[in-house]
This record gives sequence, structure tokens and C-alpha cells, in this order.
Amino acid sequence: MPTLSLDETASCACGAVSLRIEGPVRSMLVCSCLDCRKSTGTGHSAVVLMSTDSVAVSGKTKGHTRQAASGSEITRYFCPQCGTPLFARTARAPLLALVPAGLFDRPDWFSPSQAIFSRTHLDWDTLDETLPHYDTYRDNGGF
Repeated sequence: MPTLSLDETASCACGAVSLRIEGPVRSMLVCSCLDCRKSTGTGHSAVVLMSTDSVAVSGKTKGHTRQAASGSEITRYFCPQCGTPLFARTARAPLLALVPAGLFDRPDWFSPSQAIFSRTHLDWDTLDETLPHYDTYRDNGGF
């Protein structure tokens, strides 16, 4: 299967911050860890993993750092004006940007290949049962 390469622009709800995404997608996944649930306000996050050099940010962002379920620190960046979640970076994978799929206007290309942190998945949050589900990360420890 060929690697998906994005050439997309995404922005926050008020338009003060935009992201230019250019390059190959490293992975697409859904995550049900408590941190992702709190950051989205729902049962899981839908994430596109990109190399940090594939993501250019225009506008001022604000970040919040905390310890994630993995034990690593995660910093989630958002628009300081409207609060839209923009991307995250984790000390566990410092060269990756975790970009919410919902940030894009038409993410028809989004197709997750796995569900991580299924140990904290909520029964009411319906996920595709054909996706491989992992209690934490994939067995090899990666995304």
C-alpha cells in the first residue's frame, strides 16, 4: 500500500492560527487514553502522525504540558483566542506531531490503522471493531 502524502492547510475555529501540512503521513490512529479524551471532550481522539518538519504553524499558539498515560510528557498546543486544539508533541516521540484529524475541513482521507489505549476505552464510544486494538501501544511499542 503506498504511503499517503498530505498537502493540506488547517486552521483553528477563529482563523488566528493555521497549519500547513506537507509530507508523508507516518500513521493514523484513534486513542482512548484519558488525556486524549479530556483534550477532545469525547471518547477518543483521531490523530494523524506527521514528522515535525512536515508541519508549519502560522500564528501564536499556547501549550500545556502534562504527564500522559504512557508516562511521557505530552504538550498539547491550542489557539489562545478560541481554544481549538491544534497539535501535540510528546517526549516519547519528539520528532512527531500529533495532528487532530478533525482540524482539517475535509479529512476524507483519514483511515486509522489502529486503536490505542483500549484499556480505557468507554463502551458508549463506538469504534470500528475490525481495527487492531491495543491496551496501550502496539506490541512493538510504536505508533
